[in-house]
Amino acid sequence: MELQDYLRIVRKRWPIIAAALVTVLVIATLLTAFTTRTYQSSVQFFVSTAGSEDSGALLQGSTFTQQRVKSYSQLISTPKVLGPVIDSTGVDETSASLARRVTASVPADTVLIDVRVTGYSPSEAAAVAQAIGEEFPKTVDELEQVEGNKASPVKVTVVKPATESQVPVSPRPVRNLALAAVLGLLAGLGLAVLRDMLDTTIKSEDDVKEVTDATILGGIPFDSTAQKSPLVLRSSSKSVRSEAFLGLRTNLQFVDATDHPKSLSVTSSVPGEGKTTTAANLAIALADAGLSVCLVEGDLRRPKLLEYLGMSGAVGLTDVLIQRADLDDVLQPFQRGLTVLGSGATPPNPSELLGSQAMRSLVQQLEERFDYVIIDSPPLLPVTDSAIIATIVDGAIVVVGAGVAHDAMLQRALASMETVNANVLGIVINRVPRDESNRYGYYRYDYSPDGTRTRKSTSRSPRSEADLELWQGDLASGATAVAPAELPDVNPSTPAAR
Repeated sequence: MELQDYLRIVRKRWPIIAAALVTVLVIATLLTAFTTRTYQSSVQFFVSTAGSEDSGALLQGSTFTQQRVKSYSQLISTPKVLGPVIDSTGVDETSASLARRVTASVPADTVLIDVRVTGYSPSEAAAVAQAIGEEFPKTVDELEQVEGNKASPVKVTVVKPATESQVPVSPRPVRNLALAAVLGLLAGLGLAVLRDMLDTTIKSEDDVKEVTDATILGGIPFDSTAQKSPLVLRSSSKSVRSEAFLGLRTNLQFVDATDHPKSLSVTSSVPGEGKTTTAANLAIALADAGLSVCLVEGDLRRPKLLEYLGMSGAVGLTDVLIQRADLDDVLQPFQRGLTVLGSGATPPNPSELLGSQAMRSLVQQLEERFDYVIIDSPPLLPVTDSAIIATIVDGAIVVVGAGVAHDAMLQRALASMETVNANVLGIVINRVPRDESNRYGYYRYDYSPDGTRTRKSTSRSPRSEADLELWQGDLASGATAVAPAELPDVNPSTPAAR
């Protein structure tokens, strides 16, 4: 994963990160509020040796003291010291319990002993620390006493007496909340990355490229109003989604230029990916370009095409295939250059009917009469109808719904096409999120109230023939267009330049 992948995850999964951050902060706040406050008091000892008369004795005494202080630091938490401390302070606990609140440490290369005592009140902590300061030198003097009446060679002196501190050492709200914020962000980011890795839905062009090497013919941006207004080239011909279909039309005309396909099937892996709306808008875009197009409703199980087009038909494709009606009697004009052939009555055997010789003959007749024949086919995974249609037409277009299809679904769908040796012309990614569209530099066209056209883009790419076509259309219509110098550079050897 690259940095831009993490940024994409943060933009998309920010609710998970925010939820994790808030959860950890709430937990930290509750723990801080309900944790008993503790205070700390400290006392410091200096350990020295007595009776040294020359430098050699001083050196030996210093080495002896440094070795001794390590043992003395352990001695402080023993009942030998803490027993008398409990008796003098009246603390109601055992020596073992009190030892857990006493910490002794020796700074490196010193003969100092730092003792820290924690308590539930400043006075209690200071009283215990003060008692240790009084009892510990007595204990060392008793343990290090030599034979006879000679004084102990080790001397322990209190150099920093115990004092009360009104500032609690625990809990620390600022520190706790700061750590909670860091942990919350890390946990949220980890959950977001994990959620993204476990999410196998196809969301972008990169996801499609990880599944297949098939050509990506175009990406159709997501539009929340697409279900209510599926024919975007009619309801909103100046939108970004409409321009995407025009780009798809241009890219389709350059697919397999040596053996240009005339009959196409438009299918998808599963229902709900937008194959029918893609077929309808593509047919309208081709017809608007001056081509004759026949749009066939080949989904005999759940036909939706005529409903989207606002048309009705009691007879159609099935009636022609069983020779109950003539082709000319069931063809319906939709607009100039676009003719529609509905599905007709639902048959009991759609797969057999679509794979019949009558269907092959019908496609050949339509290819002779029209520049393009586009068949709206059923999804590939639920039924075999679409794979059968793909063997009859010149090529198939697979629509992938971003956020709908999973990579395994697309793999199985393409595998079924490969099994029947179908010619997959390319992939159309539908429902592409707007942030993903901006990532690939899609151009946007705005129209001012006076009818002039202006162009805005977030980047200098892509450099497609669709951009040149739209710019040339601006010049032909007399609209205000960008200067040629602002257009992307095009290689003179490309078809668009020619």
